[in-house]
Amino acid sequence: QVQLVESGGGSVQAGGSLSLSCKVSGYPHSSKCLTWFRQAPGKEREGVAGIETSTDSTYYVDSVKGRFTISVNNAGNTMYLQMNSLQPEDTAMYYCTLGPYWSCGSWSPADFNSWGQGTQVTVSS
Repeated sequence: QVQLVESGGGSVQAGGSLSLSCKVSGYPHSSKCLTWFRQAPGKEREGVAGIETSTDSTYYVDSVKGRFTISVNNAGNTMYLQMNSLQPEDTAMYYCTLGPYWSCGSWSPADFNSWGQGTQVTVSS
C-alpha cells in the first residue's frame, strides 16, 4: 500500500520561503514520478513541480520556475520542495503525488493515483 506523508508548509509573508517534504513508502518500483500539486480555494488542482526518481529529471510549471526547487533523496523515498520568493497567489493546499515514471511532465491529476493528505501554504501580502 502506497503512503505519502507531507510535512512543512505554514504561513509566510510575501517574498519569504517555505520548504515542504513528502515521505513515500510502499511503492514497489524504483522508477517513479513524484509531483507536487496545489489547489487554491475555488480553483482547479494544478501541477507545480515533478521529478522522475531514476534520472532526477525535473519539471516545473512556468509560474514557479526560478522560485521553486524540487528534489529527492538518494533512496528516492523523500521528496522536497523548496519555495522561495513566495507570493500570495502561491497560497493553496499542496499535495504530494506519485505516478509511474512516464507521468512526469503531465499535469493531469488523473495520471497520479497516489496522493498525500495535503499541507497548507499561506502567503500574506
